[in-house]
Amino acid sequence: MALRVVQWATGGVGVAAINGVLEHPELELAGCWVHSKAKAGRDVGELIGTDHLGVTATDSVDDILAMDADAVIYSPLLPDPNEVAALLRSGKNVVTPVGWFYPGEKEAAPLRAAALEGGVTLHGTGIAPGGISEKFPLVMSIMSTGVTFVRAEEFSDLRTYDAPDVVRYVMGFGDTPEKALSGPMQKLLDGGFIQSVKMVVDKMGFRADPVIRSSQEIAVATAPIESPIGAIEPGQVAARRFHWEATVDGEVVVRVTVNWLMGEQNLDPAWEFGEAGERYEMEVHGNPDFTVTVKGFQPDSVEAGLESNNGIVATAAHCVNSVPAVCAAAPGIATYLDLPLISGRAAQRLR
Repeated sequence: MALRVVQWATGGVGVAAINGVLEHPELELAGCWVHSKAKAGRDVGELIGTDHLGVTATDSVDDILAMDADAVIYSPLLPDPNEVAALLRSGKNVVTPVGWFYPGEKEAAPLRAAALEGGVTLHGTGIAPGGISEKFPLVMSIMSTGVTFVRAEEFSDLRTYDAPDVVRYVMGFGDTPEKALSGPMQKLLDGGFIQSVKMVVDKMGFRADPVIRSSQEIAVATAPIESPIGAIEPGQVAARRFHWEATVDGEVVVRVTVNWLMGEQNLDPAWEFGEAGERYEMEVHGNPDFTVTVKGFQPDSVEAGLESNNGIVATAAHCVNSVPAVCAAAPGIATYLDLPLISGRAAQRLR
């Protein structure tokens, strides 16, 4: 019998997750929570641009809590621990790309209690954080011994991120450097990426300082740059770089970095992606040293990215493909370190 899945929110990740559930042989779409009253009461197929699916979207949390379902893919813009706790207590497993990848005890305790009460499991996953930044570097590290350094890094053109309010008011693009540096983005990112670094540190056994260092850098426009928020004018923030580092006696042993640029032109400092272009990189120093470059999660062009962003689809796919393993896991909080190998599934025509 297929596992019944509820999709929470229908932004980019949510729409991709619904499509993923429809394609997965072990899952069926049971329900959908939406933030907008304009979407409530409509067939989910209408919301995602397909034929009617016979599933009606609701903006009622109580409706979702009362629904007969095995799991919720929880993908709002910002997480609400109280919502997650309620979903868990209602007996629904929760898979989410917005947190709880490797939570500390203070953050984990109330949600673990809710999961145990509901007899279900909470699992955080995604792409970065939630994949490239910890899961895949750990997997690749098995090819080396005596490891001294692990790096995961993203290089992305943010002109493909068609969410103007998020880009301007949350991510700080188009602001003055002073306003962006004091804005919410560093703290929001810390919540996930510090967990990524700690997972690598703990699993690999580094004797690291318990405090993960975080830092950020800014590049400004030197000429108008077209972006999802309109023209970014000279002197305004047009690129951001964030770092998280674990150290042993002052030596950096794990580093995660995010590079977000509004293109490679007219920036000061003159940041660029280099010959490899947009990508994710994972690097391990040991015996032997090696670097893995991953292409394809960033679109081939700005125009293609505005049509469909592969990174968003991949984030959703990681959530969708994790649902069966999470539903089968022991109640509580399960990280990658607790779950078996998870893979994608063959296309329907090839099964």
